[in-house]
Amino acid sequence: MTDMFLEKFRALVPKYLEDEWQEEDGLTPAELDDALADHSFTIPLVLREFYLAIGGCEDLMEAYHYFWDPEELEVDDEGFLMFLEDEDEQFTWGFRTADLSIPDPIVWRRNNARGQWKSEEGTFSEFVFDMFEWAFNDDED
Repeated sequence: MTDMFLEKFRALVPKYLEDEWQEEDGLTPAELDDALADHSFTIPLVLREFYLAIGGCEDLMEAYHYFWDPEELEVDDEGFLMFLEDEDEQFTWGFRTADLSIPDPIVWRRNNARGQWKSEEGTFSEFVFDMFEWAFNDDED
């Protein structure tokens, strides 16, 4: 299988942490498979490569928002696979389970107080790169 996103996600380490990517920044395929073994769903390719690239890098996994560890992933009652939450637990991000076979599906955001899901109108890779740009923007411009 060709890695579509792996190197781009690995490049987040030097870009935002000013350090070279190290193997411990990501999860090994065996670690990821073990963490996902109890789930009844398969995660999209982009999320798999995200975990392989930076799933062990707390500075990125917990940069303002909190990406869920693979074993914590869950599907809600409305059919969304949830993977991210903001620090105040006001919003949760996920994918529609009907889209899990798409390599880079559209991200949806739930307002936790209302329980309403709304499309972010961008794929996971677009969302992640935009989110880290925003989170690490130090207003030097």
